[in-house]
Amino acid sequence: MKRDHRSEEIEKLEREVEDLRRLAGPEEPSGELDRLRTEVLQLRREFYEHLGAWQRTLLARHSQRPYMMDYVRLLFEDFHELHGDRAYGEDPAMIAGFAKYHGRPVVVIGQQKGRDTKQRVALNFGQAKPEGYRKALRVMHMAAKFGRPILTFVDTPGAYPGLDAEERGQAEAIARNLREMARLPVPIVVTITGEGGSGGALAIAVGDRVNMLENSIYSVISPEGCASILWRDPAKAEVAAEALRITARDLRELGIIDEIIPEPEGGAHLDHEVSAALLDRVLDRSLRDLLALTPAALLEGRYNKFRRMGQFFEAIRT
Repeated sequence: MKRDHRSEEIEKLEREVEDLRRLAGPEEPSGELDRLRTEVLQLRREFYEHLGAWQRTLLARHSQRPYMMDYVRLLFEDFHELHGDRAYGEDPAMIAGFAKYHGRPVVVIGQQKGRDTKQRVALNFGQAKPEGYRKALRVMHMAAKFGRPILTFVDTPGAYPGLDAEERGQAEAIARNLREMARLPVPIVVTITGEGGSGGALAIAVGDRVNMLENSIYSVISPEGCASILWRDPAKAEVAAEALRITARDLRELGIIDEIIPEPEGGAHLDHEVSAALLDRVLDRSLRDLLALTPAALLEGRYNKFRRMGQFFEAIRT
């Protein structure tokens, strides 16, 4: 991630305070050092509270950010992955399987990125192909059959745009997921953990609760793609990011998501365990609330939730 100069200055101040602490020794009064340390911590807190859309985009893409399988390891038990779409083949970019969450049987689905070049190529950079979305839907139908809630974790720059994916029906696979998720009679809790890119994200994000981690993004197009279309200049991605309103705070105000999940100070990449613990509270509460509803109430609430998004104007007839 490209570093912001303000973040570098804060880290420099933290190092200087720590050096002063070591030089002072145990006999020196620590009141002044404590005051300096408190001021630096306050600066860091204010900096991360007021990050711009582009800075949050960079955090959402951080290579050390916890991915789906990190959350599976930290929050779930007895995870059993299922493979293949029973039509074409396996897609490693999309993970799906059964697990237990606080003792409850659930289905877990999400995109998985890689940390290094080899992993990223093997996982197609978290960009699923049609067989990935069909696999996800196959497992969702199994969840509906056995009455298991569905938890999805969204982290993708978008669906894979290659020729082979288009030949195998990428758009149809995504559209089918949208339709089928809208009428599954089990609770669906969606979490945007990193990038929520376009239809590739939405294809597993039609849920009763849609939550976002504090430094994640959710958009119909990437800032670079938007800048290329509007200004024919990808370098204007920072301007595009602000205009797109892709941050959790923006989307909460617009009614697109339900809740913002806080991250450890500095970002989820700094402490996976704390990030998982913060997410756990929201997942558990969301699931408890939804399990108290009947299937009919779930479907009605889900339908109304997505119908409320956007603004509609009727033409005035004369």
